[in-house]
Amino acid sequence: MKNHIKKFRSTAKLSQAELAKRCKVSRQTINAIENDKYDPTLQLAFDIACVLGTTVDELFISESIEE
Repeated sequence: MKNHIKKFRSTAKLSQAELAKRCKVSRQTINAIENDKYDPTLQLAFDIACVLGTTVDELFISESIEE
């Protein structure tokens, strides 16, 4: 699953560590999600979207939809 977390995080001027802290996960988790190495749980996806002031639909793109 592709995502736009890095773009939204940069716009919000948040580091990976700060986003992780606000979402109650490790910085490594945020890094893995941004680099498409890990798909977050639905709850974490909603938490990230909330912190970044957007929706899950705006953050995540299903690869099957892109094709």
